[in-house]
Amino acid sequence: MSTLPPDAPPVPEAPSAVEALPDCPSCCKPEILCVCDGIVPIENQLGLLILQHPQEQDKTLGTARLTALHFTNAVLRVGLSWSSLAKALGRPADPQRWAILYLGSAMPAALAPDQEVVALDAKGAPCPDQTKALAFIEGVIVLDGTWSQAKALWWRNPWVLKCKRVILGPKRPSRYGRVRTEPRNDSLSTIEAAALLLSRLEDRPEIETELDATFLRMLERFRAARAKLPKPPSSKRRYHTKGHKRK
Repeated sequence: MSTLPPDAPPVPEAPSAVEALPDCPSCCKPEILCVCDGIVPIENQLGLLILQHPQEQDKTLGTARLTALHFTNAVLRVGLSWSSLAKALGRPADPQRWAILYLGSAMPAALAPDQEVVALDAKGAPCPDQTKALAFIEGVIVLDGTWSQAKALWWRNPWVLKCKRVILGPKRPSRYGRVRTEPRNDSLSTIEAAALLLSRLEDRPEIETELDATFLRMLERFRAARAKLPKPPSSKRRYHTKGHKRK
């Protein structure tokens, strides 16, 4: 057993594998997960606003920053509340011309088999004229965080009640698969929800293709580096895309 002299300087503790991993300054992920070099920003017609709860700490598998990096017309805000949509965006905006992914309950028949984006009225029922309801939208809002964090963002920002409400009906489950536990089979990550929403509203399938490719690259790197990374949070994800109440 080795010993040190009394006046020897203290030996610093070896950093853990996680602490030793540098972060990318753009996506804030550990560099071994960074896929920023493959992102070419898309010139989106509809604005994208991502409101992230400040306690969302999933740096490894979270996708909010990756999503924002994908668009030239996107804003990511971290916080609990903003006095108006304009304050959150940093520019003038009419909330009635913006759509937000809805967190409340919806009628089971709200989604037709061929519908992936559906506008809801104030009572959570599908609008009778979907074309009219989805017309003249200038931007979309996505809440990033756990289910409870997203609800907190919703209720801390009463101006969201002025926005159009939309729900999603994805045709496939999230790419997360077994990497992270989802509360429902139809739950999506933030990058998947934004990709589906913008690609359908702008009628540009290449948006979903590009974001899906980035998400898959990130997941591939995560699987390859899993042993060096913290265990991802479970039972926390994002959008109950068809809007049903949790049980």
